[in-house]
Amino acid sequence: MRYKVISLLACIVILFASFTVPLVVKTKNTRYHQHIEAQEKAPCNHSDSVFCTHLPLVMIDTSGKSIPGKATYTEDGGIEYSTAEDGAKEIRGKIKIADSPTQNNHLYSPAAISSDMTIHIRGNSSRVFDKPSYDIRLITSDGENNPQPVMGMDAHHEWVLYGPYIDKTLIRNYMLYNIAGEIMDYAPNVRFCEVFINGSYQGVYVMTENITAGNDGARLDLSVSKKNNTFSGYVLRIDRGSENKIKNIKTFSCYSLRTKQIVNIEYPGLENLTPEIAEKIRQDFSKFEKSLYSYDFDKADYGYKKYIDPQSFADYFIINEFTCNYDAGYYSTYVYKDIDGKYRLCVWDFNSACNNYPEIDIANNYFEMQNDLWYFMLMKDEDFTDLIINRYRELRKSYLSDEYLNNYIDGCVKYLGGAIDRNYEKWGYIFKPENGPLEPADRNTSSYEESIEQLKNFIKQRGKWMDENIESVRQYSENSKIKKFDEAAN
Repeated sequence: MRYKVISLLACIVILFASFTVPLVVKTKNTRYHQHIEAQEKAPCNHSDSVFCTHLPLVMIDTSGKSIPGKATYTEDGGIEYSTAEDGAKEIRGKIKIADSPTQNNHLYSPAAISSDMTIHIRGNSSRVFDKPSYDIRLITSDGENNPQPVMGMDAHHEWVLYGPYIDKTLIRNYMLYNIAGEIMDYAPNVRFCEVFINGSYQGVYVMTENITAGNDGARLDLSVSKKNNTFSGYVLRIDRGSENKIKNIKTFSCYSLRTKQIVNIEYPGLENLTPEIAEKIRQDFSKFEKSLYSYDFDKADYGYKKYIDPQSFADYFIINEFTCNYDAGYYSTYVYKDIDGKYRLCVWDFNSACNNYPEIDIANNYFEMQNDLWYFMLMKDEDFTDLIINRYRELRKSYLSDEYLNNYIDGCVKYLGGAIDRNYEKWGYIFKPENGPLEPADRNTSSYEESIEQLKNFIKQRGKWMDENIESVRQYSENSKIKKFDEAAN
């Protein structure tokens, strides 16, 4: 009788849980959603002239030096990037972060983290924005890496300080990295913060993990031995390539002209990357690509399934298609090989997602990524398209449901609170018609509230269209008549 009661209670618990948590099985990483889990703080009683924020407060000091990396257009249409006075592409400075879990943060608050650093403006097209993003490397006084646990995230020395500018909602990257982190094995961790540079307020930023390995379980589970020319995993990026030629490799896709972009090694970094390791990585990744483009691409013993985690590739397709983030698979595309030897994809940069590309008005009524690198072949396999369809249906009941996403958006807006107004005291001119970054002009919103409503409307319309058309991805996996004939003959 005792065991029957225990079983009944267990069933009740499971049934109750199914109505209170998303239906998707949680990944191995516990995700921290700052806007939900951060402790609410009591108002301060000082005068309004004292800067005060409930968000972590980042204070950067470059001794008045301009931060290099800003892009400007030349008369002939080219782009030039600013450098330091000595021609360097980064400068040294100091960073302090006030991050009290119980009290508001001020410019005079004790620093949770204080470190020397190097800093430069980062990005590609975003380098021309008035509100730039920055790459920051925490260092010791003698220039060595100085890993620190920034805003509760795992200790590391490499950080991206992302400045939402054309994303007038301020929340795209924060929201979609976090949701991707619930769905996939890994997505960069993020925290909202406010930033001062050389005493000047810069607005709301999102502190973001770089996609790389780290000590003590931080970020991805990868390791490298420069001494032995060995590695347990690595990270590749498909984009415009690296200025350090040793990092750029020609994998099979480059030779077969399946991509015009450059594959570069993000991890290992230059301090551990030898020509021998780079060549081993090139050969290793080319094995996967050769299997994918082979006659036996869908065979368990010889095909792509031997090399990748199919669900990771399916989730990546779904998240980026749902948001129409069509740089994915073309620019800023990260693929990593974890310690278990399977390739997985990692999301990056939703700044232009949800129809926020300045130059392109994206419709809600088509699929695009089946034309991209790797998916061109993956979509030919019925198992893979079935995985996409079933996984999408599952996610629409949880993390990609209209209700979940709308609540997430509302929660972010509520949490940011007065930081939104402070940000747009600095950058509010972007709402003026003549300063709108999107083309044609009628795509530009004239207020923060309108920007939030625009995002919600996109999600509603895109979700509805994908609900009605997700089955159509099967059209890309029709069997080859020649292959059927050959298999029948054998």
